[in-house]
Amino acid sequence: MPKAYWIAHVTVDDPAAYEAYRQANAAAFAKYGARFLVRGGAQDIIEGAMRPRSVVVEFADLETARACYFSPEYQAALTLRQPCSAADLTIVEGYETA
Repeated sequence: MPKAYWIAHVTVDDPAAYEAYRQANAAAFAKYGARFLVRGGAQDIIEGAMRPRSVVVEFADLETARACYFSPEYQAALTLRQPCSAADLTIVEGYETA
C-alpha cells in the first residue's frame, strides 16, 4: 500500500499566532504517525506562483492522512491556523513502484 502525503503551500500573516497552530497540530500528527519531510525552509519557485512556505507531511496511507485531517485534534488546531494564514492543501497518494 502506498504512503500518502499532505502537500501544503502557506502564507503566514502572523508568525506568533501561527506558532500556536504548530504547537497544537503536534497532537494530531503524533496520533496518526505523521512525519515531516518538508517544513518551511528555503525554496526556489521555478515555475508558476506559489505561497512562500511549503510543507510536506508523510503518512502510512491515504486513509490515515485523511483521518488525521478530519480528526478532532487537527480540526482544533486548524481553528488556530485559519485566522493567521492562508493555505492550499492537498492530500495525495504516493507512488509505489512494482
